[in-house]
Amino acid sequence: MLYWLLYLKLFHYFPPFRIFRYLTFRTAFASLTALFTGLIIGPLVINRLRDFQIGQYIREEGPKAHQKKAGTPTMGGVLIVISIVVPTLLWADLTNAFVWLAVLSTIAFGAIGFTDDYMKVIHKRNLGLTARAKLGLQFLVGILIAVALIAMQTKGMYSTKLMVPFVKQFRPDLVIDRFMHNPGLWPIAFLIFIAFVAIVIVGSSNAVNLTDGLDGLAIGCTVIAAGALTVLTYVSGHATFANYLELQRMPQVGELTIFCGAMVGASIGFLWYNAHPAEVFMGDVGSLALGGAIGTVAVMIKQELLLPFIGGVFVIEGLSVVLQVASYKLRKKRIFKMAPIHHHFELMGWSESKIIVRFWIASLIFALFALTTLKLR
Repeated sequence: MLYWLLYLKLFHYFPPFRIFRYLTFRTAFASLTALFTGLIIGPLVINRLRDFQIGQYIREEGPKAHQKKAGTPTMGGVLIVISIVVPTLLWADLTNAFVWLAVLSTIAFGAIGFTDDYMKVIHKRNLGLTARAKLGLQFLVGILIAVALIAMQTKGMYSTKLMVPFVKQFRPDLVIDRFMHNPGLWPIAFLIFIAFVAIVIVGSSNAVNLTDGLDGLAIGCTVIAAGALTVLTYVSGHATFANYLELQRMPQVGELTIFCGAMVGASIGFLWYNAHPAEVFMGDVGSLALGGAIGTVAVMIKQELLLPFIGGVFVIEGLSVVLQVASYKLRKKRIFKMAPIHHHFELMGWSESKIIVRFWIASLIFALFALTTLKLR
């Protein structure tokens, strides 16, 4: 909106407004706008959540130290979604389809989380949507995103080729051309691509959701992951950097840098209130929205296979749950004292603050490694 007004409309009357054409400038302002939006409206949102008595319910089988957190306002993810969406709409080029897809994905996953959180509140228990219903809605959103990307491919805006870390020349195409031109085979390629995109996005969304168990843990890791995505998005849309790093360049994807910058700012703003001891929890409305946004951006910039490194801690948290459940069902034995794995370390005697900081450090190491692969391709 501001890009349209200050640059496209007023630039000819006031030449200094040309600065608003630069992606780096608008990304910085989007990040700052998101940060201050979160800091300014944070107390208002927290107070409203308290007024509506929207408090967190703590499961009894968890660490006993968490029982004192019962009643802390939850659904604070509403603040995160607002702080991402509003700055993006202000500073991005709203004619860019990738921007709208990222925004709508964030809102859609946030809406699923909001419904889940709201049901927990009205039922006064730590159970909202059933697992089947939640996954079904998430996969529906993931499928719609995949269909939108295929539509973009037909217009030459998107590529279904994968970027494989460490291998420069190997770029498998999930929607192979000869499949698309063969009436009998193209539905197979179509379904393969849709399934792949949906799994990546839904997996990312749930991984962040599972990480959200300690004050500031998930949001701190999100700051780091979103920061890495900001760099990757910028170089993917930049002609010189993309050519130098042998990335698959998609010019319109560069505008997503503003969205990623807004996600960084919004996450830092929320961390101000979510840091230990937390004044507010993000709830599923925040964790599902952030995870969905991270997964969607990774798919759009062709870094799906690098996502496990960008969000390494999220992957470890998710895998710990999968392994715990599988082990118990198959062997009737648990691998960890409790899953997700951050609870395992709690039960080992680590303090909450120590776990949070060490997981942040691990997240930073993973993100830096992901960025180093750009030159190692």
